[in-house]
Amino acid sequence: MQYIHRQLERKFMSMDGFFKAVLVTGARQVGKTTMLKHLAKEQNRNYVSLDNLAARNLAKSDPEVFFQRYTPPVIIDEVQYAPELFSQIKIICDASNETGLFWLTGSQQYSLMKNIRETLAGRIGILELYGLSQSEKLGVYPDDDLDFSMEGLIKRAAMVPQNSIVDVFEHIWRGGLPQVQLADAEQRQIYFNTYVETYLMRDVAELGGITDSLRFGRFLIACAALTGQQLNYKTLADAAEITQPTAKEWLRLLQGMGIVFLLQPYMNNELKRLTKTPKLYFTDTGLCAHLASWLTPETLMDGAASGSYFENYVVAELKKGYAYAKNQAKLSYYRDSNAKEIDIFVETDNEIHPLEVKKSAAPDKREVKKFAVLDKTSQNRGPGGIVCLCSEVIPIDAMDCYIPCNIL
Repeated sequence: MQYIHRQLERKFMSMDGFFKAVLVTGARQVGKTTMLKHLAKEQNRNYVSLDNLAARNLAKSDPEVFFQRYTPPVIIDEVQYAPELFSQIKIICDASNETGLFWLTGSQQYSLMKNIRETLAGRIGILELYGLSQSEKLGVYPDDDLDFSMEGLIKRAAMVPQNSIVDVFEHIWRGGLPQVQLADAEQRQIYFNTYVETYLMRDVAELGGITDSLRFGRFLIACAALTGQQLNYKTLADAAEITQPTAKEWLRLLQGMGIVFLLQPYMNNELKRLTKTPKLYFTDTGLCAHLASWLTPETLMDGAASGSYFENYVVAELKKGYAYAKNQAKLSYYRDSNAKEIDIFVETDNEIHPLEVKKSAAPDKREVKKFAVLDKTSQNRGPGGIVCLCSEVIPIDAMDCYIPCNIL
């Protein structure tokens, strides 16, 4: 399969020129190693994976000898398996003025991040890679960060093909893991079965001590059924026949492995009675669709859960885009006790951009009236709109537009 350039490459090379070590975290099989090997093509850089038990045992038992065998500059894959290396990495970093000595990959579980932040503070840049975004699949790499003004949206729309519900749901159903991009339906099903049984089950056993694969499998399926909805630990616990504290711990583990993420509710002391419950999403909609047994893009597109999957796709595309952008943004959602909900708030440059998400080519423009809740706060309200299946950017009012979902 031909290499697909990743939007994170620009940011990674920028961090490589600044830090002595760079860690790329993310779920299994999203392309972390492939990207680093591609970027190291013209370099004389060693490579070792700690999936290799002999290398892992050496790293854990004798870090000093390990780095005599694998001298920097080096790529170390799955570094979470040998946190014993971090102190030795610190010593090597402090003895050198060179940047880019260590390129690391790992699952972003909490113990790894705590270890790295404590040991390598100031020496390491931490980035996250996700599965392929829609723009990466299209080969579109915008130079500028997402701009919600009408002019900015029109400029972005000129770079992509015309929006199509068929293409969008093909992308949602297939997901972003590079290896499934050219797979047929049968190959895709076998791939995801193997992904769950081999990677996920092995990792949760090693990282979380979970050996009850039957109940954990039920838990995964229950998470897939809840995607795009408010998190409910009782529902998850009942489905998997586990306690709610266990459900919390298992979900925390899935977050750390990059499988799911939570969209936090918007919090503001100026507004009363806001929900405190986050919403649950999958980082890869293809895995989510597989777990929920949506066997074709067409059945998913026409099914009862299509709106939730469309929302998951939009939130995930925004999350990826801002992870790779020059400027970060905070994503949240708004919901009050009257069940008034705004799907996404994008907070960037001291502005809030409110977005509704609708699986329609012509949603009701009155949806933007809800955005008036921001008038009751002291925060600046930036341009927003309705992210939908429209084919072009169309103004709704002075601040809002219909936004084709494939330009995110």
